[in-house]
Amino acid sequence: MSNRSVARRHLVPWLALAGVLCVVVAVGAAQQRRRNPDAPRPPGLPRVALPDEPLIINTHEIAEVRVVVVTRGLSHPWGLAFLPGGDMLVTERQGRLRMIRDGVLDPEPVDGVPEVLARGLSGLMDVALHPQFAENRLVYLSYTRPLGEREATVALIRGRLDGMALRDVEDVFVAEPFGGSTASARIAFAPDGLLYMTVGGSFGTNPEGARAQDPSSHAGKLLRLRDDGSVPDDNPFVGRPGYKPEIFSMGHRNQQGLAFHPETAAPWATEHAVQGGDELNIIEPGKNYGWPVVSYGRQYNGPRVTERFWADGMQEPLVFWVPSIAPSGLTFYTGDRFPQWKGNLFVGSLMTGRIGRTGHVERIVFNENGEELAREWLLTELRQRIRDVKQGPDGLLYVLTEANQAALLRLEPVE
Repeated sequence: MSNRSVARRHLVPWLALAGVLCVVVAVGAAQQRRRNPDAPRPPGLPRVALPDEPLIINTHEIAEVRVVVVTRGLSHPWGLAFLPGGDMLVTERQGRLRMIRDGVLDPEPVDGVPEVLARGLSGLMDVALHPQFAENRLVYLSYTRPLGEREATVALIRGRLDGMALRDVEDVFVAEPFGGSTASARIAFAPDGLLYMTVGGSFGTNPEGARAQDPSSHAGKLLRLRDDGSVPDDNPFVGRPGYKPEIFSMGHRNQQGLAFHPETAAPWATEHAVQGGDELNIIEPGKNYGWPVVSYGRQYNGPRVTERFWADGMQEPLVFWVPSIAPSGLTFYTGDRFPQWKGNLFVGSLMTGRIGRTGHVERIVFNENGEELAREWLLTELRQRIRDVKQGPDGLLYVLTEANQAALLRLEPVE
């Protein structure tokens, strides 16, 4: 047994206890409000309006970082892509693809997005550009496709961006029907030009969560596709009976962050658990990441998801969070504008420990062996839910908040 596993055996009970303590008050208050909707609500953390002027924050490695509101008026944005020349595309969960030009949000959405089921966690999700976008103008979108009144699925389309419209829109990939609940489909092109796509929709422990362990289902998996949606010949389960050939890894709950390591090109993914047990995983082909058989998390009402935290044949997370931070988008910083942060991983957080207005951006430092050295919380003073964080082509960091009236923020050095 590794030293890390031994340490975790001693650490896990205390971490689990911490997770329970963080939810007891919140769950109890929620139950009271369900029994009596007129019961007074706890005061909570007050809202903080985003400033009109740039805000200076202090960080551990960099004394002062400027935070600028690039644009406002976005409604529950989910994904962000940078166009050549500096324009940006942003998805809104309700089904709108928005254009930002010179820091100004175009009042009209991009035309050509198909019908989207926007309910709960479902909706229009991520956006990615083809690696040869400058030549072919191809844009990829992941979204929840309605299939009648009770069924839905996760789908991937591509279309050619022509001004403010998508032309020649076509299906690239459509997962099997999931019933009434689907979630999280983050997409990203790897350095080799292949497209990776997370598929959530595997929440409970039984029977719904079991789909993550079902090789004949796309739910709870990371998929690997060619740019036209076909299956690469070297996918780990190609030709194996009972397995979807698109599957690259399995045993996931709800992955909302996906990035490729700048040196190894390995996919790294963040994964929502329930209360505690969120994970950061280095994804290896054909491996099983355990949900819901093993987990460091607890259900929202307190009991453990499972009594097992690890098992033979299942991968342990590189990083896990107790209590949860509800991880969202992530990016490796590789630019020169923040040399002190080079090689660090930045993870978005929607909330911490199920407490509202505790979202932030988390900076994680690793050594050359991929072992965690430090974590730092950024933007906590803004009390915003963070949906995505990306490095822009200008070497700056861009952050999408998550709200009905959300904003795009930019982090820049004070020079």
